[in-house]
Amino acid sequence: MTETALTVHQTARPYGFPTSEHFAFVESPRPEPAVGSALVENLYWSVDPYHREMMDDVPGGFALDAPLEGRTLGRVVASRTPRLNEGEIVFHRKGWRTHATVTPEEIRGLPRFDKVPLTAYLSTLGGTGLTAYVGLTRIARLQEGEDLFVSAAAGGVGTATGRFARLLGAGRLVGSAGSATKADHLTREVGYDAVFDYHDGPAVDLLAKAAPDGIDVFVDNVGGEQLAAAVGALREFGRVVRVGTISQYNTPGAPSPNFDYADIVEKSLRMEGFLVSNYHDLQEELYAFAVPHLQSGRFAPDETVVDGFEHIVDAFLGMLRGENTGKIIVRDRTQAPSAS
Repeated sequence: MTETALTVHQTARPYGFPTSEHFAFVESPRPEPAVGSALVENLYWSVDPYHREMMDDVPGGFALDAPLEGRTLGRVVASRTPRLNEGEIVFHRKGWRTHATVTPEEIRGLPRFDKVPLTAYLSTLGGTGLTAYVGLTRIARLQEGEDLFVSAAAGGVGTATGRFARLLGAGRLVGSAGSATKADHLTREVGYDAVFDYHDGPAVDLLAKAAPDGIDVFVDNVGGEQLAAAVGALREFGRVVRVGTISQYNTPGAPSPNFDYADIVEKSLRMEGFLVSNYHDLQEELYAFAVPHLQSGRFAPDETVVDGFEHIVDAFLGMLRGENTGKIIVRDRTQAPSAS
C-alpha cells in the first residue's frame, strides 16, 4: 500500500464547458483512520453528469480547493472499528481520491452476487440503475405496451432505462444519441426500436419520423429542444420524467425549451422530476429486479471503463462531451484484467 494519497480539487468555477485547468491533483500523506473509522483504498470511481452542476456556485455544490465527492467502491485496508473488516469492499461517496477515511455510517456494504461484476454497483445496480428504475416504475408508472422516448439514450441512465423498459414490457422504444455508432449499439444491443442522431436536424422532425404515432412516456436526460419536441409528441395522459438537463449545464445562456403549454392541459400531461437520493429505500427492490437478469446474461451492464485514477478528470470531461457509451467508470489499474 502506498504511503501517499492523491485527491482531486476544483480550483475555479467554470463558465460554460469546464477544462482540466479547473482541477488540480493534490498529493498528501496517506490518511490514518481515527478510532471508530476505517481507511479505504478506492478501486472504482463514478463520474456523473450531476458533477458538472455541482461545479457551479450552487447550494450543496463543490467547495473550491477541497477534495471532491463522488460514488466510489473501495477496499477497507485498515480498520479501527469492529463494524468494518479489513478486506471488505464497500460503497461510499468520498470519491475523486485514492484513499478515504470513513465511518460505518458513511458506507454501504455490498451484497456479492455470483456472475455480477463489481462495476455493476456503480452502473446497473448503483445510482445510475436506480435512477432508471425509479423513473420508470415510480414516476412514469410505466404500463405494459406503452411507447417511450429517451433522450441521451446512450448514456448510463439512457442505456439502463432502455434495458429496464424492455424487461417491464414497454412497446416501441425510441432514443436520441450523439452518433451513428451509438445509435447502432442501442438498436443492436440494448433493445431500442429506433434511435436518431440529434445532430441530424430539428428534434421535432427527427422524433416525428422515429415515433410517427406519438409516445406515452418521455424520459428526459437533456432538456432543451428535445423536451419541447417530446411534449408535442406525447399522447393523452402522457408523462415526462425529468432526470437531468445536460444540454444546459455547459451553456448557461441557452434559452428555455419553447413548447405549447396548452398541451399540458389539453392532453392531461404530467411532468415530474426527482432526485434519486430520495429513493434509496428501493435499493433492495432494484437488486431483486435486476440481479437475476445480470446473472442469466439476459443483459450486461453498458459501461465505458477508463484505467488509472490519473485519468479521472479526462474521463469526466469526456463524459460531458459524450465520448462514452453507457456508464463511465474509472478503474484502478490493479483491477484491470491484465493486472489480476
